[in-house]
Amino acid sequence: MPRTSESEIEVRQRCYQCFRPMPLCFCDAIPRIDNRTDVLILQHVGERFHPFNTARIVQKALHRCHLISGHNRRLAARHLPIHADAGLLYPHADARSLTGLPAAERPGQLVIIDGTWHQAKTIFRDVPQLANLPRYQLTPSTPGQYRIRREPNAHSLSTLEATVAALQSLEPETVGLDRLLSAFNTMVENQLEHPASHAVPRYKESRQSRPRFLPRALLQSPDHLVVAYGEATPGRPGRRTAAPLPVSWVAQRLGTAERFACRLRQQHPLPAAALEHMRLSVADFDDAVSQREFCRRWNRFLRPGDVLIVYHHRTYQLLGHIEASQPHCLVLKSIFKKWQAEFHSLEELLAVEDVTLPASVDKSRAGERLDMAVAAVEHLRMRYGKLLPSTP
Repeated sequence: MPRTSESEIEVRQRCYQCFRPMPLCFCDAIPRIDNRTDVLILQHVGERFHPFNTARIVQKALHRCHLISGHNRRLAARHLPIHADAGLLYPHADARSLTGLPAAERPGQLVIIDGTWHQAKTIFRDVPQLANLPRYQLTPSTPGQYRIRREPNAHSLSTLEATVAALQSLEPETVGLDRLLSAFNTMVENQLEHPASHAVPRYKESRQSRPRFLPRALLQSPDHLVVAYGEATPGRPGRRTAAPLPVSWVAQRLGTAERFACRLRQQHPLPAAALEHMRLSVADFDDAVSQREFCRRWNRFLRPGDVLIVYHHRTYQLLGHIEASQPHCLVLKSIFKKWQAEFHSLEELLAVEDVTLPASVDKSRAGERLDMAVAAVEHLRMRYGKLLPSTP
């Protein structure tokens, strides 16, 4: 087993305030600023632990600063501490420039969205408390200096640069803002010069190879991709648990949106709690079929060369428990583990990736879970499939 050098260990150790490697920590250089304008930062959850995120630095530096991180839905659901005299820093068509704004018209609180440009747009769209806030914008005359992260254009600013520029317009007499910007620029220079730097180019470059986490089968013709979800019989308290059997099974062929839905006849009535969890009723089983009939219908739905996509491997095993056809299978949970290891549920990953779910006709839990899985697969195909080189 290869040994880890002392220099590699030193680089891996991080400061858990600025999240920089210890040799590049610059916390001691961050000034404490007694700002007058209250600053509220709404941070997209995807930025929370990003090593090059600057909102943490702003929070550490400013005396009056509140940082809230969360999924869009959670930010939308909570009562945010937005003051009556707040203004939103957001480059909207009707946004006023902060430069030269009369003192009487300056906001008493500045709300700033922290995230990529796409993430910021979704937070602005999804959080209703932001809708009626007066909007303000910056007019930078020079490019931003955050060259260790990609930006949509040369004049885009990091959250730190934007906050400093805004406060310099609103309260130019405040001491320490120049020092904060200087410390930030020094951090950027040190990062770029460091031999172990993992800096990325400022502008996006197209990738010419398939991401390692993405199975090639997921990028084949959608006419042969079938996403499925199955509800299983619950365990019975006090009894030895047998292999679970499918209660209901739903599937969708990506290319045609053709749906398969079938509920299976149960040997024992399902408990009320199980029905409630599955969002089903006793009447929903009036047209339930036998295992044999299910297998016949399932075989009729499948085509030669189909690839089945499920969220969890246990779902795929349900087919084996009743000897139904089991095409080649891809497990989304395994794919996500290699892609975004810090997220542990389909809901969380979809929220972080800002995937909007369509309105579902099927109100059962199985139908909802299928819609989520379909949305995840389509997102993966659209986001990464178009990055691959075209085949002749």
